[in-house]
Amino acid sequence: MRGGLDLKRRRREGSTAVEFAMVALPFFLLLFGILEIGLLLLVDALAETAVSDAGRQVRTGQAQELKLKPEDIKARLCANMSVFAADCPNRAFIDIRVVDDFSDPVAPDPLASGLFDPSVLRYQPGGPGDRVLVRVWYEQPIITPFIAQALSRTTDHRVMLTTTLAFRNEPYQ
Repeated sequence: MRGGLDLKRRRREGSTAVEFAMVALPFFLLLFGILEIGLLLLVDALAETAVSDAGRQVRTGQAQELKLKPEDIKARLCANMSVFAADCPNRAFIDIRVVDDFSDPVAPDPLASGLFDPSVLRYQPGGPGDRVLVRVWYEQPIITPFIAQALSRTTDHRVMLTTTLAFRNEPYQ
């Protein structure tokens, strides 16, 4: 009788490993996806703050008076990206332009073709009292495949975080 119990026990010893193998991949994909979405939200919050600070340079007339170039604005933006500042110059794309009316801005969408097209971006900070639209796209690499497909608007599944800021320049001079 004792030999029969040992035989049943041995047959069940590998069941835990098999159950873990079946559950481990979905569990770790879900766990990694949650961590990656948290990182994405952190980068988005940092980008929002950085764009607000960089836009202040345009709104107050400092960018115009100091004759800042797009690279200078991007450098100021990237300086506020904290631990993500090292890759920021390669990942951030800035569009600053004067618009006639905030209700119907005529700014082309660089993602309209399904791929990001930086050739439609401009740097036009305007003058005192001008209405200005500041848009920044920040490419955030995503490793989890399902999240990249769900969050991407491009055909190559690049995740582009977008931040838009609209304001009227202050009456500087």
